[in-house]
Amino acid sequence: MALVTLLIGSKSDSDAVRPILSTLERFGVSCTAIVCSAHRAPERLHRVIKEAEASGTLVFICGAGLAAALPGATASHTTKPVIGLPLASGALNGVDSLYSIVQMPPGVPVAGVGINGAANAAYLAVQLIALTDPALAERYATFRKEQSDRVDTFE
Repeated sequence: MALVTLLIGSKSDSDAVRPILSTLERFGVSCTAIVCSAHRAPERLHRVIKEAEASGTLVFICGAGLAAALPGATASHTTKPVIGLPLASGALNGVDSLYSIVQMPPGVPVAGVGINGAANAAYLAVQLIALTDPALAERYATFRKEQSDRVDTFE
């Protein structure tokens, strides 16, 4: 059972999303990664989403470039949280992807992170799952404290 399902539209996106896998692993959050195009295989995408939900996925992360339809298409087939990760590509270097992800119609939200913000997509998934997992919430709180402790201050 994977708590997070990571979807990307093309194998060429795999390097850009690797930080998601390592970050989730750090917190002990299981993840399944699947390549599935919203444009080229819409029926398969629907099937993948339903199978992931049935097996226990709580959060979907979708990495996409250019038109970035994958996060929105995923959100249209699930009531689970969807995190859209815009990937830098094309003439606009990911800005078009960012706009596609954050400009969803009312009632079909997609949470968005910054362009190539793979680690933040994973941290957001951890935070969402931690809402109902006290042990994970504690691990994440410890991480945030350690992160804060490493910041230099003006004193």
